[in-house]
Amino acid sequence: MNSTSENNRFYGNFSLSIRGEIYPLQRPQILGILNVNDHSFYDGGRHNSVDKAVAHCAQLLEEGADFIDVGAVSTKPGSALINAEDEWKQLQPFLKELVQSFPQARFSVDTYNSAVAEKAVKTGAVLINDISGGTLDSKMPEVIGKLKVPYILMHLKGTPETMQNKAHYENVVKEVAYYFSVQLDKFYAHGANDLILDLGFGFGKTSSHNFELLNHLAYFKTFFELPVLAGLSRKSMIYKNLDCSPDEALNGTTVLNTLALQQGADFLRVHDVKPAREAIKLVTLTQN
Repeated sequence: MNSTSENNRFYGNFSLSIRGEIYPLQRPQILGILNVNDHSFYDGGRHNSVDKAVAHCAQLLEEGADFIDVGAVSTKPGSALINAEDEWKQLQPFLKELVQSFPQARFSVDTYNSAVAEKAVKTGAVLINDISGGTLDSKMPEVIGKLKVPYILMHLKGTPETMQNKAHYENVVKEVAYYFSVQLDKFYAHGANDLILDLGFGFGKTSSHNFELLNHLAYFKTFFELPVLAGLSRKSMIYKNLDCSPDEALNGTTVLNTLALQQGADFLRVHDVKPAREAIKLVTLTQN
């Protein structure tokens, strides 16, 4: 594989196909998190009505979110899996209203169920964000290949319910890279394009694993020649090490987002858009 030079590491030469048009990734993109369930680790229950979700979406867009990542179910450690029918029942009224209220916005849907992914795209979503990278639903590669939408392929060991009991690796960087190799082959075999890698910070990893992966983010981007997303926002690798709560983890989040940007992150998935936008602007200035 061709190596990525220090000078173009930050920007890369990637683009996505969105609504039939080329969307160049000329700078790192921000996915603003919009959880519409009651149980997410940080903001569960805050946006669990359609009116609250619409209001928060408006705020995220005003602050500069490039995509709005809508999640109808919690995937925090210990969470049980939910079937596609129940997930869609929760997601559908929110997504329908959001797409109608913000027709120019780009919506991502956070789901590991291929049936939900298909319905979400038909409703107006332009990107699918799968915490399981296709391991929890074997039909996901085929569905993404058919839909021809960008797809975030995340590393997960086990399930949300069991993952923290499976946080054992001989070499976390090599094992995550092998996982990506296997899963990418499945998606490529079905004609999927526009794949984005997510190292899965906090999903089946200890704090040490998380920081080792963060320190190797540029390696994954260079080796696979794919854009990489950093999902670090207010996670336990921040608040447990700083002996604080998720509510108090914004400063730590900005620090790690900055390190991820310096490693070449193409996407930041965040609860707080304005600080992420500021981090991108300042890191960009250091690399001109």
